Amino acid sequence: MTNDHSQRAAKLDALHQRLSEAVAGLVTGEDWKRAMEFAARFRARSFNNTLLIYVQHHAAYEAGKVPQPTPTYVAGFKQWLALGRTVKKGQSGYQILAPVTARFASATPGTEGSWHRLARGERPSPGETVRSRMIGLRPAYVFDVSQTAGDPIPETPKPALFRGQAPEGLWQGLADQIGARGFELRLVSNATVLGGANGLTDYLTREVSVRMDMDDAAQVKTLAHELGHVMLHGPDNVDAVLHRGIAEVEAESTALMVGAAHGLDTASYTVPYVSTWASSVPGKEPVEVVQQTAERVRGAALSILDDLATQQIGVGDPPGFDREPPGAGRAVVTVATNSEYVGVRL
Repeated sequence: MTNDHSQRAAKLDALHQRLSEAVAGLVTGEDWKRAMEFAARFRARSFNNTLLIYVQHHAAYEAGKVPQPTPTYVAGFKQWLALGRTVKKGQSGYQILAPVTARFASATPGTEGSWHRLARGERPSPGETVRSRMIGLRPAYVFDVSQTAGDPIPETPKPALFRGQAPEGLWQGLADQIGARGFELRLVSNATVLGGANGLTDYLTREVSVRMDMDDAAQVKTLAHELGHVMLHGPDNVDAVLHRGIAEVEAESTALMVGAAHGLDTASYTVPYVSTWASSVPGKEPVEVVQQTAERVRGAALSILDDLATQQIGVGDPPGFDREPPGAGRAVVTVATNSEYVGVRL
């Protein structure tokens, strides 16, 4: 048991080191933009796991083991078996971080410190509430579809857009979310009204302004950018107030992920140099800033996308796969923080 624990710890250390190196490699706006576009296509997973999949698949491509530089669908070994596909001989899985969970019970769920861990097979006492809690991480493996062979993967519909066109219903869906957060949408004729900007969020008057002399796709992009500001920033966000660069990176990245999830061309998205803003936050290491920002962006984008009724691209899971078996490397678990419980996706 001790040897198994040591081996797992060593694998985790190596995985965290690889992750830190990958995060540290996001030094320019273009690097960051590519990572966000990729995260939009694999948004069922955390940013950390998305990045780990990205770098390992690219290494496999460089070694001639896979035909394309970016993956299409990824899933665990047993997941592919459930879809009638098997991993090809000689292919290595991509290591990601998977949760280790345990069951906890409490007769007074609202009382801090009342939860106790249940042993394997142990039943809770009558009247106790049971929650699953993440107690650690372990290495798990996923494989790209190009590393497997077997039954064909069903094709899912993808958004088809002409240049400058916005997906049907996206503008209204974003506008509705802005209104639901207590901001009024104001449409202006041109950039002069906004001091040269495409859009503007005013937290004092609780107004979001967007210029209308742009094509539909640009208007939607701007609206998503401002919605990112509405969700993530404001006078109570200390980091955003002290460092405007972080706020702009987060808002533009949120818009980029929302756009990429709808098949929009992301060539016009511009992100400030990551190495500049990440290195200038007092008291924080650049890698820490990048990871925190990426997860905030992903969380905001997922919240927006989940509330939209628009047609979107897939989330990186193979089509036709509705549920994953235990240990597949992706899970939603309940995490206890004092007496609060929140869902965490890995």
